[in-house]
Amino acid sequence: MPTDAPLVLGDVPPALPDVVAVARRARPVTLSVSAIAHMAASRGIVEQLAASSTPVYGISTGFGALANREIDVDQRVALQRSVVRSHAAGMGDVVDTEIVRALMLLRAKTLASGHAGARPLVAEAICSLLNAGITPVVYEYGSLGCSGDLAPLAHCALTLLGEGEAHDAAGRRAPSAGLLAAAGLAPIELEAKEGLSLINGTDGMLGMLVLACTDLGHLLRLSDLAAAMSTEALFCTDQAFRPELVALRPQPGQALSADNLFRILAGSAIVASHRAEDTRVQDAYSVRCAPQVNGAARDTLAHARTVATYELASAIDNPVVLEDGTVASNGNFHGAPLAMVLDFLAIAAADVGSIAERRTDRLLDRTRSHGLPAFLAHDPGVDSGLMIAQYTQAALVSENKRLASPASVDSIPSSGMQEDHVAMGWSAGLKLRQSLENLRRIVAIELTVAARGLALRAPLDPAPATAAALRILEPLTGPPGPDRFTSPELAAVEASLVGDELLRAVESVAGPLH
Repeated sequence: MPTDAPLVLGDVPPALPDVVAVARRARPVTLSVSAIAHMAASRGIVEQLAASSTPVYGISTGFGALANREIDVDQRVALQRSVVRSHAAGMGDVVDTEIVRALMLLRAKTLASGHAGARPLVAEAICSLLNAGITPVVYEYGSLGCSGDLAPLAHCALTLLGEGEAHDAAGRRAPSAGLLAAAGLAPIELEAKEGLSLINGTDGMLGMLVLACTDLGHLLRLSDLAAAMSTEALFCTDQAFRPELVALRPQPGQALSADNLFRILAGSAIVASHRAEDTRVQDAYSVRCAPQVNGAARDTLAHARTVATYELASAIDNPVVLEDGTVASNGNFHGAPLAMVLDFLAIAAADVGSIAERRTDRLLDRTRSHGLPAFLAHDPGVDSGLMIAQYTQAALVSENKRLASPASVDSIPSSGMQEDHVAMGWSAGLKLRQSLENLRRIVAIELTVAARGLALRAPLDPAPATAAALRILEPLTGPPGPDRFTSPELAAVEASLVGDELLRAVESVAGPLH
């Protein structure tokens, strides 16, 4: 059961952690008193227009290329039901529950602003679904990232009507009507404009962006740990990470990453052991430039968080009810700001994984690993060691390079050329999620290889912080020795990276990582 205090929508925009808490930890949601008042006030304006002969998009007209068709007063309720049913046209695999929960929360957030002109009970119905753990079935294809995430949002709206399918809190799939009844909830009957307001938002794109920002931030700290362990195992120096050198190039992300590396490696007997007699002038780029690459990804992430924060403060709908009571059409549903930054994060993830793979390959190559056995094998030739782990890592890196190709540069006109430029941000979000999953596996492989490399440096002691990491990793990977089934060990390390245990162990020694 969730233990967080309810997230109250309507007074202040939710922060990124608020969205994550609702999407992943089932934090309850409610509306503020002021939100209900604002919604009621704007609803009055919409109802006046719905009863008049003045054509207003989405209230008394059709949608998209059909916007010039005026709808009779007695058909305007049917219009809202029809737009939900017709737009629920998604196909493909069912998307993850956390995406749908984030999407629903963010739609309720916009409704609660009062600018959508929906009745309070519509936003309350979404909150009730979230609180009951009912998640509509949403498919991966159906949004062009413009005019809102139309099909995904329409599938969510279907469940509010008691139609379509959903999952219960235990993940069981069933018709929405039965799940609503079991939770003591009644389907809603949409009135003027409300169907349109339920589907016309950037909520899916934004939900994926918020979740990705959280996941990439976690992975970047793990990437710095993996880079530090590889630096140590390769008999490389920590001196390129000194703050006085980093300060010569005041890129903020670089400074944070270098500080992580320098503190993780503090007190390493392995690093100290070769400092006096080492004849190398400088280390390879994949080691020496780790803060530059991981730091650039941090700066990209900082920009993405800024974009997400702006969007969380937005009321995305079309048309909207303004403070002066006018109802006006706009283009705020266009997903370009989100689509571009989702693509940007995929580029960052690809490069972080790319440099990690180069360090892994260096650890496995006896001509470049400074005394480690070929492929870190027990008896090279008889044993292949971790040779094929690098193959797997290389395949993941190659896939992430493909996924870094931007979706946001594409546009396919739709709706009879009325919607003639679209953002493809939903697609950008889905491929970014795959990129981050791949990056987690890439980092897991580097950690596995670096851990074995450090074990093979015995009796030299690693840094206290990396020793703390090894105490977590060694039970998962096992000690060096003859070849054994490798895949379960890699999977165990990957699974351990989802939580915070490894980082907490390191931070207990090195202090909080950036």
